Amino acid sequence: MPHSQPVDPSQCALLIMDYQPAVLGLVSDGDKLTGRANEAIDVARRHGVTVGFVRIAFEDDDYAIVPATNRSFSAVAAGRQLHASSAAMALHPDLAVRPDDIVVRKTRVGGFSTTNLDEQLTNLGVTTLILAGLTTSGVVLSTVRDAADRDYRLILLSDCISDPRQEVHTVLMEQVFPGQAEIITTAGLHELLEGTA
Repeated sequence: MPHSQPVDPSQCALLIMDYQPAVLGLVSDGDKLTGRANEAIDVARRHGVTVGFVRIAFEDDDYAIVPATNRSFSAVAAGRQLHASSAAMALHPDLAVRPDDIVVRKTRVGGFSTTNLDEQLTNLGVTTLILAGLTTSGVVLSTVRDAADRDYRLILLSDCISDPRQEVHTVLMEQVFPGQAEIITTAGLHELLEGTA
């Protein structure tokens, strides 16, 4: 599918979202996803694209401010789950993270609402987001919707996105996301950034 406009790598950020051991363990292809994400990271770095990582994890103070009305996270808070000190909630150790990369920790599903991610991206002049994440129905869905409302151009790496429920993944990737994002594979990322896609 041809792209509607060229991509300026200097205005792009690749975001790797929720690539954490606890989350990767939920999907059947988790062992392959980190390798593909690193391929995307390598391509992005070679083209001067900003690289960022988003993870979900809670500090002690975060539990106290989760209201009972939050259906998703009230049980997490009550059970003091997903703690930031747990190795399972760290970024996966095999990810090619560098000290100068953007790294944010969130306490809700999407990448923006409880972080300063939008401010960091805006300060860098980023207008296009290339997204990889777990899960399709979680951080990817929430971040796509929010980022679209913030007027980012969105590109999804389909082979770096997964969900425990294949049918939900398929509906989102084939019927929902194309209305707001371009969808490519990691193999097509180099061509896209070179302007030859």
